[in-house]
Amino acid sequence: MRLQGNAWKFGDNISTDHIAPGRLFHLRSNLPELAKHVLEDADPGFAAKVSVGDFVVGGSNFGLGSSREHAPTIIKMAGVSAVLAKSFARIFFRNAINVGLPVLICDTDQIAAGDQLEVDLATGTIHNLTQDKILKAPPLPDVMIRLLADGGLAAHVAKHGDLRVE
Repeated sequence: MRLQGNAWKFGDNISTDHIAPGRLFHLRSNLPELAKHVLEDADPGFAAKVSVGDFVVGGSNFGLGSSREHAPTIIKMAGVSAVLAKSFARIFFRNAINVGLPVLICDTDQIAAGDQLEVDLATGTIHNLTQDKILKAPPLPDVMIRLLADGGLAAHVAKHGDLRVE
């Protein structure tokens, strides 16, 4: 699974409240509307500027905070192809895979805002085309690649009638 797009750079400790602002809790049943506000507390213009296929690039502890699935869901709905970070809050990482949003752990200091990236999820290879650098991330396990290819956990179960991990 290969992905290509531009990098949107964020810092450390981007919380689920930065991603899906709590003040907009009333929009939780209208995810397309909530997605128009994705990451607005970290970058007020992000949702209007991001292009389909782009990458969110964070620092350490990306996705800390509450366990709301809305956060990775609206990142995906905004067209982001994957999130790259130095580390993720455990529950955000799992929720992202469950909703079909790829997440990779890598040295994001080697990526600048606007860099053009090509990511191979199966090998964990991140090619920074702008800087002509190759970064490595631990590749996602095959079961996660299958879940992502099917669009997330619910889509996988709907397709196969069960969680098939063989």
